[in-house]
Amino acid sequence: MLAYLLKRILLMIPTLIGVITLTFVVIQFVPGGPVEQMMLEMKGRGGAAEASGGGAEYRGRRGVDPDKIKEIQALYGFDKPPIERYFLMLKRFAKFDLGQSYFQHRSVWELVKSKMPVSISLGLWTFFLTYLISVPLGISKAIRAGSRFDVISSMIVLVGYAIPGFVLGVLLLVLFGGGTFVQWFPLRGLTSDDWDQLSLMGKVMDYLWHLVLPITASVVGSFAVVTMLTKNAFLEEIRKQYVLTARAKGLSEHRVLWKHVFRNALIPLVTGFPAAFIGAFFTGSLLIETLFSLDGLGLLSYEAVLRRDYPVVLGTLYLFTLIGLVTRLISDICYVMVDPRIHFEGMHR
Repeated sequence: MLAYLLKRILLMIPTLIGVITLTFVVIQFVPGGPVEQMMLEMKGRGGAAEASGGGAEYRGRRGVDPDKIKEIQALYGFDKPPIERYFLMLKRFAKFDLGQSYFQHRSVWELVKSKMPVSISLGLWTFFLTYLISVPLGISKAIRAGSRFDVISSMIVLVGYAIPGFVLGVLLLVLFGGGTFVQWFPLRGLTSDDWDQLSLMGKVMDYLWHLVLPITASVVGSFAVVTMLTKNAFLEEIRKQYVLTARAKGLSEHRVLWKHVFRNALIPLVTGFPAAFIGAFFTGSLLIETLFSLDGLGLLSYEAVLRRDYPVVLGTLYLFTLIGLVTRLISDICYVMVDPRIHFEGMHR
């Protein structure tokens, strides 16, 4: 297992470099870079850069002193050739320095940390509610497979899965956010304006009150996958020979299900648990955050792409890719912890 872990860790390096390199190459050909964005802001026009008829020059640069353009290029590091900028970026990333935002004048680390509370709130509540509801529901469906309860619950979770989260969010706002009917829940934000003046219990209730609509819009679509995965895993285990043997020995159905079936059936869920849990900290749903005016990681990434804020784009991509690779490795380790019969050497021959 140690040899396998070492191999996986070494493979992370070229994978990470490959993702960063591909993205860096692509953005070199994207029109309307940060220099053009700054030119437009200086001229008071804002928005994306507009290409001229020939496509060789941007209108944002017209009428601007060439010396000023060179000064801005030097400020952003564009006075250096791309290959030099690429290796400087890799050197910074090797030191876990994600760089400085071009337009927000803050480090990428500070920006990520400032947006984390919103994304953590959405991600963790979605994660916990999905597992706390879907796993027991999936077990109940497996035990009562083919019953009316199984059919009706399947229809409900599949309908929820078919409705996009942002569509459900709009519907919830119209119905319960003061859109057309009643205003039971707030329209935006995670807290009220008088948050600092509330008591401790008042702050907790205010926070939960603001979370109801965005969490509902985020979590409903997640029920179907976990529920059906749990049901199918239990059904597969229930039909195996060792279950028939346990029943033949006179064990109660409760003992058979919870002592023998439960552990084996939850292997697919438990092994994916670390990735889902850690990923919840970096969950950024752009549409949900925009719809409910929540300033999280999804909105940060979207705005960085629009404004060509390359340090934010590349820095967050590097961070999230690294986290994804590490959690994938943790998931593989969980396979062994849950089922010691698994040997990595045999899996990769």
